[in-house]
Amino acid sequence: MKAMMLTGIRQMEMMDVPEPEIINETDVKIRMSAVGVCGSDIHYYTAGRIGNQIVQYPFTVGHEGAGIVETVGRKVTVVKPGDRVAVDPAMPCRECDQCRAGRHHTCRKLRFLGCPGQAAGCLAEYIVMPEASCFPVAHHMNTGQAALSEPLAIGVYAVKGSVSMKGAKAAVLGSGPIGMSVLLAMRMHNPEAVYMTDRIDERLSLARHLGADWTGNVDKEDIVSVILEKEPYGLDVVFECCGKQEALEQAFELLKPGGKIMIVGIPEFDLWKVPVDKSRHKEVCIQNVRRQVNCVQPTLDYMAGGQIKADSMITHRFGFGETQKAFDLVAGYHDGVMKAMINF
Repeated sequence: MKAMMLTGIRQMEMMDVPEPEIINETDVKIRMSAVGVCGSDIHYYTAGRIGNQIVQYPFTVGHEGAGIVETVGRKVTVVKPGDRVAVDPAMPCRECDQCRAGRHHTCRKLRFLGCPGQAAGCLAEYIVMPEASCFPVAHHMNTGQAALSEPLAIGVYAVKGSVSMKGAKAAVLGSGPIGMSVLLAMRMHNPEAVYMTDRIDERLSLARHLGADWTGNVDKEDIVSVILEKEPYGLDVVFECCGKQEALEQAFELLKPGGKIMIVGIPEFDLWKVPVDKSRHKEVCIQNVRRQVNCVQPTLDYMAGGQIKADSMITHRFGFGETQKAFDLVAGYHDGVMKAMINF
Protein backbone atom coordinates (compact mmCIF):
# COMPACT_ATOMS: atom_id res chain seq x y z
CA MET A 1 0.00 0.00 0.00
CA LYS A 2 0.98 3.66 -0.21
CA ALA A 3 1.99 5.72 2.81
CA MET A 4 3.13 9.33 2.99
CA MET A 5 6.31 9.32 5.05
CA LEU A 6 8.56 11.98 6.55
CA THR A 7 12.07 11.49 5.19
CA GLY A 8 13.81 14.52 6.72
CA ILE A 9 13.14 18.04 7.98
CA ARG A 10 10.43 19.45 5.70
CA GLN A 11 10.84 16.43 3.46
CA MET A 12 8.13 13.92 2.60
CA GLU A 13 7.75 11.08 0.14
CA MET A 14 5.04 8.64 -0.94
CA MET A 15 6.36 5.15 -0.31
CA ASP A 16 5.27 1.55 -0.74
CA VAL A 17 4.98 -0.17 2.63
CA PRO A 18 3.49 -3.51 3.74
CA GLU A 19 -0.26 -3.42 4.15
CA PRO A 20 -1.18 -3.93 7.83
CA GLU A 21 -3.00 -7.11 8.77
CA ILE A 22 -5.32 -8.06 11.58
CA ILE A 23 -3.38 -9.82 14.33
CA ASN A 24 -5.58 -9.63 17.41
CA GLU A 25 -9.17 -10.84 17.59
CA THR A 26 -10.35 -7.32 18.44
CA ASP A 27 -8.46 -5.59 15.60
CA VAL A 28 -10.20 -3.52 12.94
CA LYS A 29 -8.67 -2.84 9.52
CA ILE A 30 -9.68 0.58 8.16
CA ARG A 31 -9.40 2.03 4.68
CA MET A 32 -8.58 5.68 5.31
CA SER A 33 -10.87 8.32 3.87
CA ALA A 34 -9.91 11.62 5.53
CA VAL A 35 -7.00 12.83 7.66
CA GLY A 36 -6.70 16.28 9.20
CA VAL A 37 -3.32 18.00 9.46
CA CYS A 38 -2.58 18.77 13.11
CA GLY A 39 -0.11 21.20 14.65
CA SER A 40 1.77 18.31 16.25
CA ASP A 41 2.20 16.75 12.78
CA ILE A 42 3.74 20.04 11.73
CA HIS A 43 6.16 19.98 14.68
CA TYR A 44 7.44 16.61 13.47
CA TYR A 45 7.60 17.94 9.90
CA THR A 46 9.51 21.16 10.67
CA ALA A 47 11.53 20.18 13.74
CA GLY A 48 11.62 16.37 13.69
CA ARG A 49 10.55 16.14 17.31
CA ILE A 50 8.22 17.12 20.12
CA GLY A 51 10.15 17.03 23.40
CA ASN A 52 11.73 13.59 23.72
CA GLN A 53 9.62 12.14 20.90
CA ILE A 54 12.13 12.20 18.05
CA VAL A 55 11.38 11.06 14.51
CA GLN A 56 13.41 8.16 13.14
CA TYR A 57 13.16 8.49 9.34
CA PRO A 58 11.28 7.40 7.37
CA PHE A 59 8.14 7.77 9.49
CA THR A 60 4.43 8.24 8.85
CA VAL A 61 2.59 10.86 10.89
CA GLY A 62 -1.12 11.72 11.06
CA HIS A 63 -3.63 10.97 13.79
CA GLU A 64 -6.85 12.89 12.99
CA GLY A 65 -8.51 10.26 10.87
CA ALA A 66 -11.69 8.60 9.68
CA GLY A 67 -12.35 5.83 7.21
CA ILE A 68 -14.31 2.76 6.22
CA VAL A 69 -14.02 -0.60 7.97
CA GLU A 70 -12.45 -3.16 5.63
CA THR A 71 -12.25 -6.29 7.79
CA VAL A 72 -12.57 -7.11 11.49
CA GLY A 73 -11.20 -9.60 13.97
CA ARG A 74 -13.27 -12.52 15.21
CA LYS A 75 -14.31 -10.88 18.48
CA VAL A 76 -15.19 -7.42 17.11
CA THR A 77 -18.83 -6.54 17.82
CA VAL A 78 -19.09 -2.74 17.65
CA VAL A 79 -18.31 -2.24 13.96
CA LYS A 80 -18.57 -4.31 10.78
CA PRO A 81 -17.13 -4.09 7.23
CA GLY A 82 -18.53 -1.12 5.37
CA ASP A 83 -19.09 1.02 8.49
CA ARG A 84 -17.70 4.54 8.50
CA VAL A 85 -15.71 5.21 11.66
CA ALA A 86 -13.93 8.03 13.44
CA VAL A 87 -10.56 6.90 14.77
CA ASP A 88 -9.40 7.65 18.30
CA PRO A 89 -5.61 7.63 17.78
CA ALA A 90 -4.91 6.50 21.36
CA MET A 91 -4.27 2.82 22.09
CA PRO A 92 -3.92 2.43 25.87
CA CYS A 93 -3.00 -0.85 27.52
CA ARG A 94 -6.17 -0.85 29.70
CA GLU A 95 -4.18 -2.60 32.46
CA CYS A 96 -1.74 -0.14 34.11
CA ASP A 97 -2.47 2.01 37.18
CA GLN A 98 -3.40 4.99 35.00
CA CYS A 99 -5.84 3.00 32.90
CA ARG A 100 -7.39 1.42 36.00
CA ALA A 101 -7.85 4.95 37.39
CA GLY A 102 -9.72 5.98 34.24
CA ARG A 103 -6.78 7.98 32.89
CA HIS A 104 -6.32 6.17 29.57
CA HIS A 105 -4.71 9.29 28.09
CA THR A 106 -1.75 8.99 30.48
CA CYS A 107 -1.41 5.22 30.11
CA ARG A 108 2.07 3.99 31.04
CA LYS A 109 2.26 1.97 27.82
CA LEU A 110 0.24 4.25 25.56
CA ARG A 111 0.60 3.84 21.82
CA PHE A 112 -0.58 6.78 19.72
CA LEU A 113 -0.91 7.07 15.96
CA GLY A 114 1.83 9.13 14.35
CA CYS A 115 3.90 9.33 17.54
CA PRO A 116 7.58 8.35 17.15
CA GLY A 117 8.45 5.22 19.06
CA GLN A 118 4.79 4.30 19.48
CA ALA A 119 2.87 3.76 16.23
CA ALA A 120 2.99 4.84 12.59
CA GLY A 121 0.38 7.44 11.65
CA CYS A 122 -2.72 7.26 9.51
CA LEU A 123 -1.41 9.04 6.41
CA ALA A 124 -1.59 5.67 4.72
CA GLU A 125 -4.15 3.81 2.68
CA TYR A 126 -4.89 1.34 5.48
CA ILE A 127 -4.40 1.17 9.23
CA VAL A 128 -5.29 -1.43 11.86
CA MET A 129 -6.71 -0.24 15.18
CA PRO A 130 -8.19 -1.89 18.26
CA GLU A 131 -11.98 -2.00 18.27
CA ALA A 132 -12.02 0.35 21.29
CA SER A 133 -10.49 3.08 19.10
CA CYS A 134 -13.19 2.87 16.42
CA PHE A 135 -16.38 4.95 16.71
CA PRO A 136 -19.26 4.56 14.24
CA VAL A 137 -20.29 7.78 12.51
CA ALA A 138 -23.89 8.98 12.22
CA HIS A 139 -25.36 8.42 8.75
CA HIS A 140 -25.69 12.16 8.03
CA MET A 141 -22.05 12.92 8.90
CA ASN A 142 -19.18 12.65 6.40
CA THR A 143 -15.70 11.34 7.09
CA GLY A 144 -14.20 14.85 7.05
CA GLN A 145 -16.47 15.77 9.93
CA ALA A 146 -15.61 12.50 11.64
CA ALA A 147 -11.89 13.28 11.40
CA LEU A 148 -12.56 16.67 13.03
CA SER A 149 -13.88 14.87 16.10
CA GLU A 150 -10.30 14.23 17.23
CA PRO A 151 -9.27 17.87 17.82
CA LEU A 152 -12.82 18.75 18.89
CA ALA A 153 -12.66 16.07 21.60
CA ILE A 154 -9.59 17.80 23.02
CA GLY A 155 -11.59 21.03 23.24
CA VAL A 156 -14.46 19.21 24.93
CA TYR A 157 -12.05 17.62 27.42
CA ALA A 158 -10.23 20.91 28.14
CA VAL A 159 -13.49 22.73 28.87
CA LYS A 160 -14.78 19.83 30.97
CA GLY A 161 -11.67 20.01 33.16
CA SER A 162 -11.54 23.78 33.58
CA VAL A 163 -14.28 25.65 35.47
CA SER A 164 -18.06 25.82 35.38
CA MET A 165 -18.65 27.66 32.12
CA LYS A 166 -22.16 28.92 32.80
CA GLY A 167 -21.76 32.66 33.30
CA ALA A 168 -17.96 32.42 33.18
CA LYS A 169 -15.64 34.88 31.50
CA ALA A 170 -12.89 33.22 29.51
CA ALA A 171 -10.11 33.83 27.02
CA VAL A 172 -8.64 31.56 24.38
CA LEU A 173 -5.11 32.59 23.41
CA GLY A 174 -4.47 31.10 19.99
CA SER A 175 -7.33 30.69 17.52
CA GLY A 176 -6.06 27.71 15.57
CA PRO A 177 -7.98 24.42 15.34
CA ILE A 178 -7.54 23.60 19.04
CA GLY A 179 -8.51 27.10 20.13
CA MET A 180 -11.60 26.88 17.91
CA SER A 181 -12.40 23.47 19.39
CA VAL A 182 -12.27 24.99 22.88
CA LEU A 183 -14.53 27.83 21.76
CA LEU A 184 -17.12 25.46 20.29
CA ALA A 185 -17.06 23.31 23.42
CA MET A 186 -17.46 26.35 25.68
CA ARG A 187 -20.38 27.71 23.70
CA MET A 188 -22.49 24.70 24.68
CA HIS A 189 -22.27 25.81 28.34
CA ASN A 190 -23.34 29.46 28.01
CA PRO A 191 -20.29 31.44 29.17
CA GLU A 192 -20.88 35.14 29.78
CA ALA A 193 -18.01 36.23 27.54
CA VAL A 194 -15.28 34.61 25.44
CA TYR A 195 -12.26 36.62 24.27
CA MET A 196 -10.01 35.18 21.56
CA THR A 197 -6.61 36.22 20.21
CA ASP A 198 -4.35 35.27 17.35
CA ARG A 199 -1.90 36.71 14.83
CA ILE A 200 -3.99 35.80 11.77
CA ASP A 201 -6.99 38.00 10.98
CA GLU A 202 -8.77 35.28 8.99
CA ARG A 203 -8.75 33.05 12.07
CA LEU A 204 -10.15 35.82 14.22
CA SER A 205 -12.89 36.41 11.70
CA LEU A 206 -13.83 32.73 11.88
CA ALA A 207 -13.72 32.88 15.68
CA ARG A 208 -16.29 35.67 15.65
CA HIS A 209 -18.41 33.65 13.23
CA LEU A 210 -18.28 30.67 15.60
CA GLY A 211 -19.32 32.70 18.63
CA ALA A 212 -16.41 34.62 20.16
CA ASP A 213 -17.62 37.83 21.81
CA TRP A 214 -14.38 39.72 21.10
CA THR A 215 -11.26 39.01 19.09
CA GLY A 216 -7.90 40.76 18.97
CA ASN A 217 -4.73 40.49 16.92
CA VAL A 218 -1.75 40.39 19.30
CA ASP A 219 0.48 42.00 16.68
CA LYS A 220 -1.82 44.99 16.28
CA GLU A 221 -3.01 45.85 19.78
CA ASP A 222 -2.26 45.36 23.46
CA ILE A 223 -4.80 42.61 24.02
CA VAL A 224 -4.24 42.52 27.80
CA SER A 225 -5.05 46.21 28.23
CA VAL A 226 -8.10 46.02 25.96
CA ILE A 227 -9.56 42.94 27.66
CA LEU A 228 -8.92 44.24 31.18
CA GLU A 229 -10.56 47.53 30.25
CA LYS A 230 -13.67 45.48 29.46
CA GLU A 231 -13.16 43.09 32.39
CA PRO A 232 -11.39 45.06 35.15
CA TYR A 233 -11.77 42.24 37.70
CA GLY A 234 -10.18 39.74 35.33
CA LEU A 235 -11.25 36.44 33.81
CA ASP A 236 -12.23 33.13 35.36
CA VAL A 237 -10.21 30.93 33.02
CA VAL A 238 -7.69 31.31 30.20
CA PHE A 239 -6.97 28.57 27.68
CA GLU A 240 -3.41 28.77 26.31
CA CYS A 241 -3.79 27.18 22.87
CA CYS A 242 -0.76 28.33 20.89
CA GLY A 243 2.25 27.08 22.86
CA LYS A 244 3.84 30.53 23.17
CA GLN A 245 5.63 31.92 26.23
CA GLU A 246 4.14 35.39 25.71
CA ALA A 247 0.64 33.89 25.71
CA LEU A 248 1.25 32.23 29.08
CA GLU A 249 2.43 35.55 30.50
CA GLN A 250 -0.68 37.25 29.11
CA ALA A 251 -2.80 34.59 30.81
CA PHE A 252 -1.45 35.51 34.25
CA GLU A 253 -2.21 39.17 33.58
CA LEU A 254 -5.76 38.43 32.43
CA LEU A 255 -6.84 36.12 35.25
CA LYS A 256 -8.67 37.24 38.36
CA PRO A 257 -7.40 35.95 41.73
CA GLY A 258 -8.23 32.27 42.02
CA GLY A 259 -8.44 31.94 38.25
CA LYS A 260 -7.27 28.97 36.22
CA ILE A 261 -4.94 28.50 33.27
CA MET A 262 -5.50 25.51 31.00
CA ILE A 263 -2.34 24.82 28.98
CA VAL A 264 -3.54 23.10 25.82
CA GLY A 265 -0.94 24.32 23.30
CA ILE A 266 2.23 22.35 22.60
CA PRO A 267 5.36 24.56 22.73
CA GLU A 268 8.48 23.95 20.68
CA PHE A 269 10.68 24.73 23.70
CA ASP A 270 11.37 22.64 26.80
CA LEU A 271 10.64 24.96 29.73
CA TRP A 272 7.81 27.37 30.52
CA LYS A 273 8.70 30.49 32.54
CA VAL A 274 6.09 31.27 35.22
CA PRO A 275 5.89 34.74 36.80
CA VAL A 276 6.18 33.89 40.49
CA ASP A 277 4.74 37.13 41.89
CA LYS A 278 1.58 37.09 39.77
CA SER A 279 0.97 33.36 40.09
CA ARG A 280 1.49 33.38 43.86
CA HIS A 281 -0.46 36.51 44.77
CA LYS A 282 -3.38 35.55 42.54
CA GLU A 283 -3.19 31.91 43.67
CA VAL A 284 -3.49 30.84 40.05
CA CYS A 285 -4.20 27.21 39.26
CA ILE A 286 -2.30 25.81 36.27
CA GLN A 287 -3.46 22.63 34.57
CA ASN A 288 -1.94 20.93 31.57
CA VAL A 289 -4.25 19.23 29.09
CA ARG A 290 -3.01 15.92 27.71
CA ARG A 291 -5.13 15.11 24.66
CA GLN A 292 -8.49 13.77 25.91
CA VAL A 293 -10.12 10.88 27.72
CA ASN A 294 -13.66 9.53 27.23
CA CYS A 295 -14.68 12.49 25.06
CA VAL A 296 -14.73 11.06 21.52
CA GLN A 297 -18.23 9.59 21.67
CA PRO A 298 -19.75 12.66 23.39
CA THR A 299 -18.09 14.86 20.75
CA LEU A 300 -19.50 12.79 17.90
CA ASP A 301 -22.91 12.97 19.58
CA TYR A 302 -22.65 16.77 19.87
CA MET A 303 -21.72 16.98 16.20
CA ALA A 304 -24.50 14.63 15.10
CA GLY A 305 -27.03 16.54 17.20
CA GLY A 306 -25.95 19.95 15.96
CA GLN A 307 -24.66 21.27 19.30
CA ILE A 308 -21.20 21.55 17.73
CA LYS A 309 -21.09 22.84 14.17
CA ALA A 310 -17.49 22.75 13.03
CA ASP A 311 -17.64 22.40 9.24
CA SER A 312 -16.29 25.90 8.69
CA MET A 313 -13.05 24.88 10.42
CA ILE A 314 -12.08 22.92 7.29
CA THR A 315 -10.71 25.68 5.07
CA HIS A 316 -8.56 23.66 2.65
CA ARG A 317 -8.78 20.19 1.09
CA PHE A 318 -6.03 18.20 -0.62
CA GLY A 319 -5.66 14.84 -2.29
CA PHE A 320 -3.46 12.19 -0.70
CA GLY A 321 -0.71 12.89 -3.22
CA GLU A 322 -0.76 16.59 -2.25
CA THR A 323 0.00 15.96 1.42
CA GLN A 324 3.29 17.87 1.44
CA LYS A 325 1.57 20.86 -0.14
CA ALA A 326 -0.93 20.73 2.73
CA PHE A 327 1.84 20.52 5.34
CA ASP A 328 3.69 23.48 3.81
CA LEU A 329 0.49 25.51 3.81
CA VAL A 330 -0.20 24.79 7.48
CA ALA A 331 3.44 25.21 8.55
CA GLY A 332 3.56 28.64 6.90
CA TYR A 333 0.11 29.74 8.12
CA HIS A 334 -0.65 30.66 4.51
CA ASP A 335 -3.95 31.66 2.92
CA GLY A 336 -5.80 31.95 6.22
CA VAL A 337 -5.63 28.18 6.74
CA MET A 338 -7.45 26.77 9.74
CA LYS A 339 -7.74 23.04 9.13
CA ALA A 340 -6.31 21.34 6.06
CA MET A 341 -7.97 18.01 5.30
CA ILE A 342 -6.38 15.21 3.28
CA ASN A 343 -8.97 13.26 1.28
CA PHE A 344 -8.16 9.77 -0.04
